Amino acid sequence: MGILKNIVVGILISNVLFGAKVTHERWGKGETFSDYLNSRDISTGLLNDISKTDIKFLSEIEGDQLFYELKDTNGTLEQALIPIGEEMQIRLAKERGSETYSFDIIPIEYKEEEHSATISIEKNLHTDITNALCHPVLADKMGQLFKGAVDARKFQKGDKVSFLYTQKTRMGQPYYTPYIKIAMLESNNKRQFIYADEDGYGYKSDNKSQAYTVTGKKKVTYTRKVPVKSTASRFGMPIRHARLTSHFSHRRYHPILKRYRPHHGTDFGAKRGTPLLAVNSGKVSFSGRMGGYGKVVKIKHPGGYESLYAHQSRIRVKKGQKVKKGQIIGYVGNTGRSTGPHLHFGLMKNGRWINPMSVLNKKSIQTSVSKTFTKYKDVKTIKYKEVVIKNAKENKEKLLSYLKQESAPCVWDGYNQTCMKVEDGKSNQTL
Repeated sequence: MGILKNIVVGILISNVLFGAKVTHERWGKGETFSDYLNSRDISTGLLNDISKTDIKFLSEIEGDQLFYELKDTNGTLEQALIPIGEEMQIRLAKERGSETYSFDIIPIEYKEEEHSATISIEKNLHTDITNALCHPVLADKMGQLFKGAVDARKFQKGDKVSFLYTQKTRMGQPYYTPYIKIAMLESNNKRQFIYADEDGYGYKSDNKSQAYTVTGKKKVTYTRKVPVKSTASRFGMPIRHARLTSHFSHRRYHPILKRYRPHHGTDFGAKRGTPLLAVNSGKVSFSGRMGGYGKVVKIKHPGGYESLYAHQSRIRVKKGQKVKKGQIIGYVGNTGRSTGPHLHFGLMKNGRWINPMSVLNKKSIQTSVSKTFTKYKDVKTIKYKEVVIKNAKENKEKLLSYLKQESAPCVWDGYNQTCMKVEDGKSNQTL
């Protein structure tokens, strides 16, 4: 049994014997881990026992994040499970027979199950899914699937939408957003299948190359070179001739610590002294040493972005300095906790770590581009893009099989409930 399952079993035993209670709470916006300890009458001296490697993750607890607490009958906190990202969580536990607490970071244990449902259109797709399945987030994802593939506004009363999806659950509650694999629209006695790519966007076929139409106005008159200012918002690469050595991950086995930890960035291998480039124009928000990251530069960019360049051998910019895209801000090194010379590059948007490779432009930085000046007329152009649609045939067969069974769909009653009930084999205990 997994760690979390053992914890839950322990919770149930505590419930039966001591009346302990599990609730889930929302992390306050702007709340720090120190604030949390004070609010639970826990000594902030605990922070001194947390390693420098782990303490940086305390700032990654998201505002309004759902977390779990186990308290005894006197309201004293016994355990807390606080997520940091999708895959890992902080575990705070009161030592037996003591007033002290232990701190650890462990993987989140959750179930992932497959479900199917058929919705008959009465008002509109979003409202009908929300009313029938009590799952508004699932309705949002269905809207994403149909966008660009089928105009849901043209659905008629009596049309049916059937779909196959997976949902993670944690301690009986939906955990993170569902993933819709495939959907089928039945209208005027015709069936139309919509296949989902890895990001949940839908396509009418499972072909690897998908056509899409670009509508615009175009009539070329002349061209000339213009500064690249018009494309300055595009991000460049932080290092020339980049060699990616480690991907962004919510759950990576750390090569030095020999434990699972989030890796909220991308590593690029390079020789010591290789110049590091600002991926976009901005203002230096930090320049100096930062624990296991060694020598670090952080730059704030327009649009809520902030980039991080770690393990530098030498820093070339100061805090408060304005930098341009492509400007050298430091040099590759292996300061801090590092197995060798490399760049750890991180990228945040609105205070949350994102995968840098979903934003970075791998092309070299240009100083000018050719721009076409035109007189316009209506033009439609068909273009093609590569998409990844996994297990399309298998998912289609599964959906048709579910339809033949005519089983009742899962209704997520109490999606936003503040407590839940668990069967312990003897009686229902409210957690």
